[in-house]
Amino acid sequence: MVGSAIVRQLVAQGVPRENIITKSHKQLDLTDQSAVRHLLQFEEIDQIYLAAAKVGGIHANNTYPAEFIYSNLMIETSVIQEAFRAGIQKLLFLGSSCIYPKHAPQPMTEEALLTGQLEPTNEPYAIAKIAGIKICESYNRQYGTDYRSVMPTNLYGPGDNYHLANSHVLPAMIRKFHLARMAMEGDLAGIIANERQYGEIPADILAMLGLLRDEERGGLAVLRRPDSVQLWGTGTPYREFLYVDDMAAASVYVMNLDKATYDQHTSPMLSHINVGYGSDFTIREMAEKVAAVVGYQGRIEFDATKPDGTPRKLMSSERLNKLGWQAQINLETGLRLAYESYLGSEARESIERPARAPALQPA
Repeated sequence: MVGSAIVRQLVAQGVPRENIITKSHKQLDLTDQSAVRHLLQFEEIDQIYLAAAKVGGIHANNTYPAEFIYSNLMIETSVIQEAFRAGIQKLLFLGSSCIYPKHAPQPMTEEALLTGQLEPTNEPYAIAKIAGIKICESYNRQYGTDYRSVMPTNLYGPGDNYHLANSHVLPAMIRKFHLARMAMEGDLAGIIANERQYGEIPADILAMLGLLRDEERGGLAVLRRPDSVQLWGTGTPYREFLYVDDMAAASVYVMNLDKATYDQHTSPMLSHINVGYGSDFTIREMAEKVAAVVGYQGRIEFDATKPDGTPRKLMSSERLNKLGWQAQINLETGLRLAYESYLGSEARESIERPARAPALQPA
């Protein structure tokens, strides 16, 4: 998601697309240091935007902690070490707001790093991201490289992950409300297409939608029309959300700052820069906003037996604002653009891969 947005931003600023090298995970496993070395030694590269990471929401972080810490550490160490080995002087590492303590003073400034205990549900991921910052700083101090770090708040937009078991909160909301609206309208073929595009719908979500997987016939059976959507937690935590194209613009802006200006606003062992939207909302408020954009008109319920995560995660972007950058896309516009992109991807999938599964049948 972020990498694609950075490419859009670079092209918009006049960089020829053929001068931008991108690799998907299928093309290059960034945890394979020898493969990374081969790429960087044989390509003429001036700058690296290290946006790749293994990411996910609370459920994914809780379920796969070893994968999160291993994959992210390996990506960072492989790319940064091999960038240095290849003589690449400029690199931008993208981290996460999860690096800050669970109960950090709000809004969270860069100085809050390593001042308290992390949120337990995503501690392995956060530790890996903190390590990425420190690797960049260490190479700068020892070798004189110009490796910089930016810490985005929660991102959303085109190319997001809508898998219901592994996604972040906002894309999960978009998909749940969209599925619920289709179920309420009886759009069963649409639900089949959605599952093919964005991944299998878990059994608990099917039950919420009033559906049951029919193993014998290979389709879905309708049990009832849904009247509510259930979301994890109490709905009371506050979260900040930034549209991904704003994050891309901020990334290019920080990368292109002259070194004297960047050094003036950072320090050798506290060099990262926060990138935020500037205000936050409760999860309940966000749910209501997303429901309105999607057109879902049923009830919204919260399952308080599920974890909330950090109570609040509002970033202070004062340092970046002083450097001359501010977010441009407001939340209402961003949510509309994100949903339009979601619908566009779903429509393209329906055209490119016409449904071959059995139609959904009433029970």
